[in-house]
Amino acid sequence: MTIAYWITAGLLAFVYFMSGGMKVVRNKEALLASGQNWVKNVNPAMPKIVGLLEVLGAVGVIVPPLVGIAVILAPAAAIGLALVQVVAIVVHVRLGETKQLAVNVVLLALAVSVAVLAFYAFTF
Repeated sequence: MTIAYWITAGLLAFVYFMSGGMKVVRNKEALLASGQNWVKNVNPAMPKIVGLLEVLGAVGVIVPPLVGIAVILAPAAAIGLALVQVVAIVVHVRLGETKQLAVNVVLLALAVSVAVLAFYAFTF
């Protein structure tokens, strides 16, 4: 169970760390140019907030189990990342961007898997 957790959590953390880091570092225009159309009609601070939440979630699924302190934060962080994907799916559907839904569904499933594996690997 622990090996499965580290593989899935590592993949999830990598994706969210890169995606969230990009949102934190790039400005709204650069994100729009890279194909992230959802930023067009939002406050310029919103992509930064979403990016920060993604980076914190990525750190949350890796660091607590790695150091063995507050390991309950790992499934909580994974649930948070799953909620980010639920919101992303709703936004993409409202914008008519159905091409990206497959990626969002895979990331949602991965986040839920990490939450379940973290719960069983570190709380029992």
